[in-house]
Formats: sequence, structure tokens, C-alpha cells
Amino acid sequence: MTDPTTHHIEVPGAVLAYDVRDPATPGPHRPLLVFGSPMAADGFAQLVPHLDDRTVITLDPRVSGRSVLEEGAEVSYEVHGDDAHRVVAAAGLGPVDVFASSGAAVAVLPWLSAHPAEVGTVVAHEPPLIALLEDCEVLERVMADIAATYQELGQGPAMAKFIQVVVHEGPFPDDYLDGPPPDPARFGFSAEDDGRRDDALLGRNMRMPTYRPDGDALRASGVRVVPAVGATSTGTMPHRGGEALAALLGVEAVPFPGDHGGFLTNDWSPDNDPAAFAVRLREVLAGGARGRMTATGRPAHGSSSTRVQRSASRSAYSAGVQPRDATSV
Repeated sequence: MTDPTTHHIEVPGAVLAYDVRDPATPGPHRPLLVFGSPMAADGFAQLVPHLDDRTVITLDPRVSGRSVLEEGAEVSYEVHGDDAHRVVAAAGLGPVDVFASSGAAVAVLPWLSAHPAEVGTVVAHEPPLIALLEDCEVLERVMADIAATYQELGQGPAMAKFIQVVVHEGPFPDDYLDGPPPDPARFGFSAEDDGRRDDALLGRNMRMPTYRPDGDALRASGVRVVPAVGATSTGTMPHRGGEALAALLGVEAVPFPGDHGGFLTNDWSPDNDPAAFAVRLREVLAGGARGRMTATGRPAHGSSSTRVQRSASRSAYSAGVQPRDATSV
């Protein structure tokens, strides 16, 4: 695979940075767009080298990395999706396949609905689609509380609340917010306010309006959408979001190795295997492991994912966040 070529494009409200890597030997595969939100392109640095049989485009969302957001510019799932559309158009490489993780797995849905001819297969990995969950109203209050905590108290207290949400398994009870706030030190954060309010997750993405996908429009698009979930993240909110998207489309959610960030490994997520993740991704993009539909159009039930113990730190990094003294993605 060649070294990345970096490009910048102006879009409404932002300047976006994206990279293009070409395979050493051209092959039959469509180019692949890999992106997250708020995770920047460098969060996929361990995955991309294993995808060296195709052209790979990586993108810094408008809220993070090398991209620059204008003061007061709009941030929403629809806008993130439109940014991806504009990157693919500027690169001149469409139609593309897409691997979208976390918030990007939500943002890709309005994009493919609006521009289906640009997209072949979409792997939507652990989308936090709270609008499709039974505890949607509670989760909307929880997310608003985290965003308000960030504005009032800063990164540490807000991130501690976020991590507590990330590791929670199952639906959130109505009285979830009645409990005491978590201690930031428990998760390696300081309770002191550093005065900054530029966190891409807490200051931008957490404040986006809830997005409700249109199942009829997605099915009518003709785009093959593969909802994907982590094999070790069963019960968490993004995993449930992937399962809910699968139910909406009448397919099975496809398990991928690892947790919410199964495409990267580090001291916090030592059991993840980016190479195995890439093998699974190539298999799915090639048409394997697609969801099976039953005669009623509902998902066929396969074996459940294996549960493993997860620490709060592992889940935090998988969501693309770290303590302030580390590099935030």
C-alpha cells in the first residue's frame, strides 16, 4: 500500500482533511471509505494496513483531527454524512464501499439515503442509534446531562459520566440520573476544570439532535447495509443500536472481533486484534456473513455473542476517548 496522500476540501462550515492510499497492485475491489465520529483518521492506523488490496480513503470529521470547524457551524449526523458525500465526490473515486464506526455508522445512513449511487456496501459498526431503542427517552436525557456537565464542570466530570454510560449493559432505567455522579478519578480523569470546551465528543457530537433512520428509504436505496456489532460488547448501547438497525432492515447483525473499537489494540484494549478485524471486514465486503432474512422479513436468530469482562478504561478508549494527557481521537 502506498503512503497516504493528504487532501483538504472546503465544505459549508468546515475545511475537511482526508487521506487516500492506493494498493501496491490494483485489484477488482471498490475503494473503501473508512471513518468514525468523533474518531479521526489516525484512530484507524492499525486497521488500514491490513486492507492493502484496495484503495482506502480515511477522513477526519469536521469536529476533530486536522479538519477545521468554523465558529458556529452546524454539527449533526446529517451534516457529517454530507461531509462524507463531499469527500467521495472530491476524491473522484465513487462508488465506494464504506466502513463506518460509532457515530459515523449513524451519519452514513442519511448519506446513502440521499446519494445511493455513491455507495455499494456499508458496514455500520455499532451505531449509537438511541432513537431505535426502548429506553430512547432516558438516553436522550442522559446525553443531555453529559453535555450540560461538560459545559458546567469541564472534561473530567463529563467524561466520567460518559464512560459510565459506555460500560452500562442493558436498557437504562427511568431513574438512572437519580444516582450519584461517578468520580472522575475512577477513570483516570481530573475533577478540576481546565477551562477548555473544545472536546469533539463532549462539546460537539454529544449535542447533536437524535437521528431516526427511515427503514423504508434505506431498503429502497438499493445499498447493501450490514449492521455490525462487537463480539465482546453485548448489551452496551452501541451494540444494541447495531441490533436495532438490523431489526429495522430485517437482517441479522453481523458480529465482528473485539469490542466497540475492535479495530485497534493498546494497553487499554489488549485483546482486540486489528488483523482479525480486517479479515472479517474483507469477508463481509465480499458478500460473506450477510444478514439472513426469514420468511417474515424479520432477522433469523443465530448464536449469541460471547460475553467477556471489560474494564471501564477499555470501553473508554474503544469509544475514542482518553484522559486529557493522552492523544484524544
